[in-house]
Amino acid sequence: MSIKIALTGNPNCGKTTLFNALTGSNQFVGNWPGVTVEKKEGKLKGFTDVILTDLPGIYSLSPYTLEEVVARNYLMGEKPDAIINIIDGTNLERNLYLSTQILELSIPVIMAINMMDVVEKSGDKIHIDKLKEELGCEIVEISALKGKGINDLAKKAVALAQSKQLIEKSPRFSTEVEEAIESIEERLPSGVPLEQKRFVAIKLLEKDDKIEKQFKNLPVVETEITRLEELFDEDTESIITNERYVFLTNITKKCYQKQAKEKLSTSDKIDRIVTNRILALPIFAVVMFLVYYVSVTTIGGMVTDLVNDGIFGEGFSFFGL
Repeated sequence: MSIKIALTGNPNCGKTTLFNALTGSNQFVGNWPGVTVEKKEGKLKGFTDVILTDLPGIYSLSPYTLEEVVARNYLMGEKPDAIINIIDGTNLERNLYLSTQILELSIPVIMAINMMDVVEKSGDKIHIDKLKEELGCEIVEISALKGKGINDLAKKAVALAQSKQLIEKSPRFSTEVEEAIESIEERLPSGVPLEQKRFVAIKLLEKDDKIEKQFKNLPVVETEITRLEELFDEDTESIITNERYVFLTNITKKCYQKQAKEKLSTSDKIDRIVTNRILALPIFAVVMFLVYYVSVTTIGGMVTDLVNDGIFGEGFSFFGL
């Protein structure tokens, strides 16, 4: 049987460039069954029995858009042998939000940190070893545009798919949220695969109506939802989102080292003045006054008079009108 590997990531993270580099001309383009979202598949270069599926660019696995529904249904229903999760290294924390959800599916994952050449050029540093330890999955540094690290990524992705090594370490939240998740997991029916129970439990807490249609006999979780909403004074979807970002903020503090800028650019210097909490409003008022003064009483007034009197007024006499 052929090996199936899914390619996931945020829009504009270099996913299409990577897909083209990994598959070359061995691509098949169509539509996903029943929807107009484009489906791309291709054979991995150098391997005769490996199919790479390029999933739509998404920001999360919450079903707000058709692309997110397609990607989630494929990952949960088709259960690919491995996932290549491409990350934009210049926007590490934002891109890792999707990664936290992918890790909860317990499918073998390898992360490809893209645009590492841009990160290094800026003087920033991503500590890959620390990131591996925190996320519990294999990570490869690449530059999809320049083709760096592509072959290494392909070999490691295939080896991971063949090993069937599941992700055992998924993001952990605060004690209260974890207790609610565990309580729901214990009551999930046997129809929910063991490796997907945490993901399904979290989606039930987020009041995800599509997950309720995907599985039968899911438990009622109003008790857990009410308790968390009273405790945090927020809806549970916002609670889970905040928990993810707390987790990611802690990771980026440990793994991402940003180079301090020694010299401010001209744009930064201007921003410091015009966005100052004290000076911003007076500067805005002065600018608006000058715009009004110039457009009405000086240049604007002269142009208006010229048009009204010179062209549409006395000017018509030049044409005998």
